[in-house]
Amino acid sequence: MNREGTDEIEHAVREVLRDALGLPEAQVASFDAETPLFGALPELDSMAVAGMLTELEDRLGITIDDDDVDGDILETFGALTRFAAEKVAA
Repeated sequence: MNREGTDEIEHAVREVLRDALGLPEAQVASFDAETPLFGALPELDSMAVAGMLTELEDRLGITIDDDDVDGDILETFGALTRFAAEKVAA
């Protein structure tokens, strides 16, 4: 995947986090690959995960199966972005 495609996916992940979790745009803009998500963001609870993943599917035109979801993909912003990029490339 080229850098432009990666940037688009990262932008979509940021939008989903902002919209689905109600996070301020400045906070989401400051996220880097190592920014912790699940367990670090009180807004990202188990109920929010389902909504966030559904919105990610809609925005990126991907399908996320229950078997795809584990704690590792939600550990950091970078992990979630890599997961989304892998689903787009599949």
